[in-house]
Amino acid sequence: MNRKRTAEFAGSVAFGAWAAFAVLALVVTGRHGAPLGPDRGLLAWSLGHRPAVAVAVARGITATGTGIVPYALVMAAGVAVGRTRRQRPAAALLGAGCLALGQTARSSVMELVARARPPQADWQTSASGWSFPSGHTTTAALAAGLVLLAIWTRAPRGRTPWCAAVACWGLAVGATRVFLGVHWCTDVIGGWLFAIGWLGICVCAAARWVPDTWVPQDAPERPIAAP
Repeated sequence: MNRKRTAEFAGSVAFGAWAAFAVLALVVTGRHGAPLGPDRGLLAWSLGHRPAVAVAVARGITATGTGIVPYALVMAAGVAVGRTRRQRPAAALLGAGCLALGQTARSSVMELVARARPPQADWQTSASGWSFPSGHTTTAALAAGLVLLAIWTRAPRGRTPWCAAVACWGLAVGATRVFLGVHWCTDVIGGWLFAIGWLGICVCAAARWVPDTWVPQDAPERPIAAP
């Protein structure tokens, strides 16, 4: 896929994600933050399915959705994408910048929507701030998306298992927020949509403005030696 098509595709994905996010945000604000049917149903399910081992695992997974872990993953992906010693730290900083700006934008939207979290009595981990969109979910999804882009770019062979593992991690962090009772499921869906929209904007901008010398080229195929 050439750079023009990449930019167009990323822009289309971003537009679709933002449109869906806007609709969801309007529904949430229109109900003054009150939970929707799926919100209540999934919270009730989680309350009835919380063995100690599952809670401990969920706490461990959810902890990776904030703090240093997402930034470490994104910066490592940037180093992997860079083609030269000069490009690698720059790519790592660009990835971290994309993540940081996305988090800042998400926080601004969160303050505007000002949705209350589920009842604190149902929480199985600590949480702070408003609920929509979920911060851990957005951060993990942004980090996972950037790592997936790096894997897809630099590992033309054998990348499927790695991509699946990274995608599962990004999804799992969001799922744990509902399981642990600190977010409604629509907060998590909102976080995923927000992350997709933000990544689409970043990829579109990169495809249009990053110099050609920074774009990794596919390695030529080696001829198979005759026996």
